[in-house]
Amino acid sequence: MSGEKGFMFCKFRLVTLLLLGICVAAILGLAGACSPEHYKTEADEEVYKIIDNKWRDSFGQKANYTISDVPPSPQDIQIEKAVPTSGTITLAQAVAMATAHNRNYQSQKERLYLTALDLTLARHRFAMQWFGTIDGGYVRDSEDEKISYDADLGFNQLLASGAQISTGIALDWARFLTGDPRASIGSVLSASLTQPLLRGSGRRIVQENLTQAERNALYQIRSFNRYRKTFVVSIVNDYYRVLQRMDAVTNAKNNYKRRLESKERLEMEADAGRRNRFEVDQAEQNTLRARDSYIRAQQTYKQQLDEFKIRLALPTDANIALDQNELKALQKIGISELDYTLDEAVETGLLRRLDLATSADKINDALRKVMVAADNLGAELNLIGSISAASTPDTDYGRLQFHRGTYSLGFEAEAPLDRKAERNAYREALITLQQRQREYDNDMDEVKLDVRQAYRQLAEAAERYRIQKTSLDLAEKRVKSTTLLLKAGRLTTRDLLESQDALLEAQNELTAALVDHAIAKLSFFRDVGILQVRPDGMWQQ
Repeated sequence: MSGEKGFMFCKFRLVTLLLLGICVAAILGLAGACSPEHYKTEADEEVYKIIDNKWRDSFGQKANYTISDVPPSPQDIQIEKAVPTSGTITLAQAVAMATAHNRNYQSQKERLYLTALDLTLARHRFAMQWFGTIDGGYVRDSEDEKISYDADLGFNQLLASGAQISTGIALDWARFLTGDPRASIGSVLSASLTQPLLRGSGRRIVQENLTQAERNALYQIRSFNRYRKTFVVSIVNDYYRVLQRMDAVTNAKNNYKRRLESKERLEMEADAGRRNRFEVDQAEQNTLRARDSYIRAQQTYKQQLDEFKIRLALPTDANIALDQNELKALQKIGISELDYTLDEAVETGLLRRLDLATSADKINDALRKVMVAADNLGAELNLIGSISAASTPDTDYGRLQFHRGTYSLGFEAEAPLDRKAERNAYREALITLQQRQREYDNDMDEVKLDVRQAYRQLAEAAERYRIQKTSLDLAEKRVKSTTLLLKAGRLTTRDLLESQDALLEAQNELTAALVDHAIAKLSFFRDVGILQVRPDGMWQQ
């Protein structure tokens, strides 16, 4: 008898190991097919398909929006985060490097990705959601010894009408190893349906979260494109401001040299008895002041250059310089008149600004929220149905006995006796609607203000440039004339020093006015909404 039990136990072990091996192999196979890398790739494909479908040509060119751990698209900028061999970075290179590597820009791309990723989950709520489980075990007590396996397969689905469907089939298998050795296997098919008839029914109510997620993805695409416009203007602004500081260093250096030459000439004249000694002291004091200004200009330039390196995602100790030819190119271009009147600019801004379009759409969002909150105030009535059918006895698990199945149909209802929370939510939704309307009105006024201010600043910058150009011409003539008159003894040293101060100020002011005009023009195009960012990161209007 003991030999027979040993044989049965050995047979049990072999069967158990075999079945366990099959189950483990199936699980490992599924795990291999659904590796983390597989899920990542699947998420990336779904997210960027959403973004591509929602992106409109009017938003801007579709480029430079993929996050850093995703292969770039053919139109994306591909530039190394490294200093060029020449050590000099042009404006186009700076914009490209910032677009490709700037940390804040990367965060904006990730925010766009995450918003679209949220939409994938909102859509998934209305998809057929499959489930499957496999359980196995060994049980032994004082009377019996058995092994068993259970498997379940089915799906749940939420329909746009609010109906919730659940369907599944369960398979149970057991084998008794002692007493009366026998095996049993059976299956059960079950399904249930819950359909709201009043509260929580209807496509617009049920799919509100999905609708909002769809719109949020659209809003974020608009926001990203608006950010790209402000970003390129800010990089261009910072680039030109560094060049402006570099030009100020050059001007300060030349001013120091002029002061030094004047002091040395006055010293020779004082030694010859043609000048008073106090005039030499006065010139020397101004020379020291000019040297101090030169040193401070150098420090300011270096600090601003280091800050700009961070915007390019370069280390602050990177040995780079910006291309001075970019400033010379601005000087050749000079200023140009606008093709817009103020009224035309304001009207265009109201039509083209992406942030204003989003603000208007949020009023519709608030209206839908009011509708949903009002629906939650009503009574609840749900139609409920279910079916369950088991297989025939013994081992014919593939034959279901629908004629012996269990069928049920009923309803559940809830009277709206306590709706305090729903009442408050409805009142909040109404107030939110009013807030969204006021926000849109305010945003519209802000857009008008932005455009009007940008228009005035551009006109002011153009006029300032003309004034400073004339001022520089006069300052240069003044320095020449005072130098000659000083040699002739018809002017004092103070007159020469004042003319040199005026020349330095005019030089710096002209460069500032030139840069201000270039930035004001880009800012105007940005605020009107006609600035477009090219795939290389540069702009066009």
